[in-house]
Amino acid sequence: MKSGRPTKVAINHDNYHAEHIGRTTDELQFFLTTPFEPATNDSDGCEYIALFKFDLNGNLVDSYIDCLGPRGSYDDEERTKKYVALLSSLGEVDYCRIEVKPFSVKYNSVNIGLIVREPEYEEDVWAVELLPGNYMAFFEPWDSGEYDT
Repeated sequence: MKSGRPTKVAINHDNYHAEHIGRTTDELQFFLTTPFEPATNDSDGCEYIALFKFDLNGNLVDSYIDCLGPRGSYDDEERTKKYVALLSSLGEVDYCRIEVKPFSVKYNSVNIGLIVREPEYEEDVWAVELLPGNYMAFFEPWDSGEYDT
């Protein structure tokens, strides 16, 4: 992958934020994750469960996002049931590295996805951040599969 603005980002499967990524038997790549808006003085924040599906070229082809509400306002057991149900809806999967294009889905006025951050200053670098929550950040080389938390 060339330097500059990312056209595709690799994500290696791991046992942390990239635990539920891979391929389905119908040749889709998937990423099941839990974005969040942190609480602030002006907002209670919000927790989400998000399932993103991509074709083999890395294009987003489907997304499902569920709003759980502010942290602590929902039943953890119910949250787990929803998460497991989404994972089960994929059928048999192969947990493995995926390569996807940056994307953004608007949900309740919130941009959710792997969103490109352009350099603001000369010394800044390009990044792709999993938002909201910015709990996975990707930097060059885009094909490394590694992320910062």
